[in-house]
Amino acid sequence: MKKILSNALGTREAYQLLTSSIGPRPIAFVSTSNKNSVPNAAPFCFFMGVTPSPPTIAFSVMRRGETKKDTIRNIENTRDFVVNIVDENLANAMNMASGSYPPDMSEFDVTGLTPLKSELVTAPRIAESPIQLECKLKSILDLGDVQASIVIGEIVCFHFKDGLLSDDGVVDIQKLRPIGRINENVYVRVTDFFEMNRPA
Repeated sequence: MKKILSNALGTREAYQLLTSSIGPRPIAFVSTSNKNSVPNAAPFCFFMGVTPSPPTIAFSVMRRGETKKDTIRNIENTRDFVVNIVDENLANAMNMASGSYPPDMSEFDVTGLTPLKSELVTAPRIAESPIQLECKLKSILDLGDVQASIVIGEIVCFHFKDGLLSDDGVVDIQKLRPIGRINENVYVRVTDFFEMNRPA
């Protein structure tokens, strides 16, 4: 096996190894609203569930240079956000939203996506997303030499596209058809499934 010590890597090399080793990664398509009520949407692929009680998620936002991204600034201001799950139909719009745009330019306008009023938070939902998770901010933890903000949010309202939940209350993954990210420009569809029963 090839051994690579992390202290011998540059930032870019470490990023490439990290993102291509941990995959496929789910995508948090995060929608927020700024202090002027301009809606923002940006995808993040360092994303995970944390605990079911209360239902809590976390995602990581890396800075570009010394400047905080719009998503972090908006969450710090409003204390809420929405995580929209990305399916195959949202792939192109999600990719387009990943570009760098001025703070007063809405990714909803750039992508043609539809902002949808949320029930319990100020951030809009993305109407085209099959699952929308309204979240209240719990905490932001800043880490790293290249600073990243880990955003932890409590889900206060779930929204599911009609027909997506099975009778036992589980999302039908074959109907959801989510995509994941592998590395820089490579994504994956979820099309092949197998089952294994956990041991007692």
